[in-house]
Amino acid sequence: MDNKLNEVRMSRNVSQEKLASLLEVSQKTVSSWEIGRTTPKPAQMQHLEDIFNVPKEEIFFKAFNYKNELNSKKEVV
Repeated sequence: MDNKLNEVRMSRNVSQEKLASLLEVSQKTVSSWEIGRTTPKPAQMQHLEDIFNVPKEEIFFKAFNYKNELNSKKEVV
């Protein structure tokens, strides 16, 4: 998995079906995003950010996540 959408969605107790309904897409589309087969359009990413109150970069962009992981490791040391 290349993104954290599943993790964020599950932490908020939102089903794929509910999220799909909020975004006016199919449950299959949400599943496809979660496994990294496809990526939401920019407007959908923004809507996801608004729904979950998590920056879209943190959900979808591995480089952003990697940078955060490096910073958190530095803080531990």
